[in-house]
Amino acid sequence: MSNDKGLLIGSITILIGAVIAIMALVRGPWQAWLLIGVFTLWGLWVVLILLLPYMQQAKRRRQRQQRERQLHAEGVSQSTFQVPELEEPISDDLLLRYANHRILTYLRSSYANACFEWCEPKPTELIRTNGTGRIRLYNVDDFDHADITFGKDAAIRCDLLRIVPLSKTETGADDPNNIPPNKQPIDPRIWYENNGRTVLEALVADLNSRGHSKLTLRENGDICIQQGEELVPQEHLSNFPAKVYWPRLVEVFESNGLSAETTAQGIQVSW
Repeated sequence: MSNDKGLLIGSITILIGAVIAIMALVRGPWQAWLLIGVFTLWGLWVVLILLLPYMQQAKRRRQRQQRERQLHAEGVSQSTFQVPELEEPISDDLLLRYANHRILTYLRSSYANACFEWCEPKPTELIRTNGTGRIRLYNVDDFDHADITFGKDAAIRCDLLRIVPLSKTETGADDPNNIPPNKQPIDPRIWYENNGRTVLEALVADLNSRGHSKLTLRENGDICIQQGEELVPQEHLSNFPAKVYWPRLVEVFESNGLSAETTAQGIQVSW
């Protein structure tokens, strides 16, 4: 295309030069005939330049159709590409490595130096049967284990845990099991992925379709919308983070395309 454009511009330059030369050097009736001849030749040249690629393409198409008819007449069919089938299923080692990489990527999205070991003797069976297994975490603040659940939709859910020996629970007030779920140490991003995303995305889509543009997350986990002068609960979020985590949670909402700010009533989320 660029080559054709260059030829066209060059032909226009030659045309202008020829016209100027005829106007300057030729007088009388010959001038008109020469100008007509020059413009005629230039027009034929332009048509040839513009139509030549299409003529070549049509020629190649005719040649290809002729070859196909010849092969068909000789009883030779052209081979078609087929996706080869795997002779054997994916090995357990390869399947486990795939799953390990996905789990590690998930952990390192919040903990840069995280690593883990499986506590299960045969984790590949959990992957194939959509089961739940436990891993031992290292370099993950506040958590030492996690339960990994393999979903039927190929999703992987990671629930972080902290296992405390029974001897350390005798202090009573210091027992982590006596702390409400929303007071236990959590990572807001992981909480959002595990507990908040599905509920919020579905509710936001529904509210948006009904003309709403914001909602409020209360401290108790209720998701409320403004109706008149009242906040009316619509859904409930389990293990909603305590206020100390709200600034970080606001950042998580904003990184997922939502506008959020902390108010006296809770966290206001708008879209």
